Amino acid sequence: MITISREQKILITDDSEINRSILADILENEYEIIEAENGVQAVAALQKYNVELALVLLDIVMPEMDGFGVLEAMNEHHWIEDIPVIMISAETKSSYVERAYGLGVCDFINRPFDALVVHRRVMNTILLYAKQKKLIGLLGEQLIEKERNNNMMIDILSHIVEFRNGESGQHVRHVHVLTDMLLRRLIQKTDQYGISSSEISLISTASALHDIGKIAIDEKVLNKPGRLTDEEFAIMKTHSRIGADMLEGIPIYQNEQLVTYAYEICRWHHERYDGRGYPDGLKGDEIPISAQVVAMADVYDALTSERVYKKAFTHEKAVQMILNGECGTFNPQILECLMDISGRIQKELNSEAPAQMDQRDMNNMVQEMMHHEELTASERTLLLLEREREKYTFFAAMSQEIQFEYNVSPPMTIMAPWGAERLGIEETIMDPYNDPRVTRLSSQKDWKEMARMLRETTPEDPIIRYDCKICCKGEFRWHRIVARAMWSPDDVPVYQGAIGEATDIQDSRQMLDTLRRKASHDALSGLLNHASAKELIIQRMAEQPEGQYALVIFDLDHFKQANDTYGHKFGDEVIKFTAAKLEQCTRNMDIAARVGGDEFLIFLDYQNDVEPIISRIFYSLTGSYEDFSISLSMGVAKSEMVGMDYDKLFRSADQALYAVKRSGRGQYRYYDESMHEMFSAISTIDSDQDEQAEQDGGNSQDE
Repeated sequence: MITISREQKILITDDSEINRSILADILENEYEIIEAENGVQAVAALQKYNVELALVLLDIVMPEMDGFGVLEAMNEHHWIEDIPVIMISAETKSSYVERAYGLGVCDFINRPFDALVVHRRVMNTILLYAKQKKLIGLLGEQLIEKERNNNMMIDILSHIVEFRNGESGQHVRHVHVLTDMLLRRLIQKTDQYGISSSEISLISTASALHDIGKIAIDEKVLNKPGRLTDEEFAIMKTHSRIGADMLEGIPIYQNEQLVTYAYEICRWHHERYDGRGYPDGLKGDEIPISAQVVAMADVYDALTSERVYKKAFTHEKAVQMILNGECGTFNPQILECLMDISGRIQKELNSEAPAQMDQRDMNNMVQEMMHHEELTASERTLLLLEREREKYTFFAAMSQEIQFEYNVSPPMTIMAPWGAERLGIEETIMDPYNDPRVTRLSSQKDWKEMARMLRETTPEDPIIRYDCKICCKGEFRWHRIVARAMWSPDDVPVYQGAIGEATDIQDSRQMLDTLRRKASHDALSGLLNHASAKELIIQRMAEQPEGQYALVIFDLDHFKQANDTYGHKFGDEVIKFTAAKLEQCTRNMDIAARVGGDEFLIFLDYQNDVEPIISRIFYSLTGSYEDFSISLSMGVAKSEMVGMDYDKLFRSADQALYAVKRSGRGQYRYYDESMHEMFSAISTIDSDQDEQAEQDGGNSQDE
């Protein structure tokens, strides 16, 4: 007996508050009432409660989205199949009525409302749908049980054959799984063969009988550990014809599609695409597609399984052997399917066997029924759904993550309550990509990039990750978005939307940036350390090998004296002072680093002449800190002289610096590898250095 419970929910959708109030007064003693004042709110409620709703009372004329828009959304998401709709309207035009019935409405209630009529029609509709659901549930359970028994009998029969054949007990299941995977990928790639999902199920089931003819083969031939003789191989080949004859000899079921597929598979699963197979020498698509796919599955599992005459090959080796044509020739499209699913094969084959999964599910169902004997299958489902919804809402709030759902048709975003409050938007927003309340939360570039990434996913690999800034309560903060694209279960999947969450990573990102900076920068000076500078320099030269570069090394001439006279803390301040001046006198494109102690490094690029840049930097760095006079010695190496090798540049600049230090006067020198000696460039301390420069070898600025 079907009864009405107080827990059943009715969605009343009408833009008139008084109409909603009247209907609620009529029904609230027996039903839980949910109200929506327009179509947008109605679709959001349908999305939220779904099959928990026992009925929808729907007005036609409403703002934002009218009743027909709601019906179209219900058809798009197949909600109309499970949730009855009664239209409530004063509109009686035949065009309205016909359109409403065409979209799945089951009844009409006209305004003004009659309480008795409303109550009776609502109850009758809910009872009718409840009976229908119960019948569907019973029928489904019977079909599942029948299907399970059929599969069990086929598995038993095929395992008898396997037992006699000495093959792995998993061979039949592996062929079944591989056949299913290959066929599903094949119909995604082409509609050439016109295979439906139900036919895939039949072909996969029939694949279990592919070697049934081996039951008639002599065991000495069947299980011979070595290579078969020509005579023995001829006997072995008869198993395909014998299996087909056995199926053809069954006096009943000859018109059943399952038997037809089983016959095709038994007889022709050893045919080859090039026509060199047996027993009939069929070629190309003369071979039924069912036999072609099972042949591929059979060969793959034979290669990756141990037999009395061979060891097992690895998955990678087996796939390569098939692609290389070492195990026969196959339809090129099926070879492509094998490559496409190659990464998932081992995972699928190593999952639980279908029989074990069925047993586990049955045990769970028995336990559920023992605790809820008075509940129908539909009511149990509703209770479980409600429990899951409560858990989802609780964990969404506790996790403090912005959780969302996006639907393509109609385009709408539904936020978990905590996330909506955090972003300062409504929980449900229609057409979010064009709504400023949503688009202002992040940049257009980020929205477009996420949309592109989601649409480029596949049902097999549906998850994306993306970092961007999102505005939360007026502040843009870094978030990591993890989203899963939702695809339809059709033969050719259609992108339907996405679910996901955005986690605030601002603090962890700042901490990571701080740690990275600590790892790459010198703690005292704040400049890059030598290792990080070297890495950046090598990268710069690799990315722009056509550039002209100079590497400069300098140190402070009397730094030890400063430490000895004023102490190490004073010396540290001199280092900081020099580093600050270095940052001021170098360009954004230059790389400045502290090598260690009082030694620094500069890497710069130039167009024509580097001399003015070097001179400017040199004079900018000289001066004084408090009572301490800062002078420095500098060595320079140019890439045009020593090449684009960092270590060579560094050694050359260091040698030039050593030459300056050896002269005992603050100046800078260039390294000229071709002449194997150092030349003074410009006097930097006192006027008589011009004369010294001439004595050392002339004006080396041209070098």
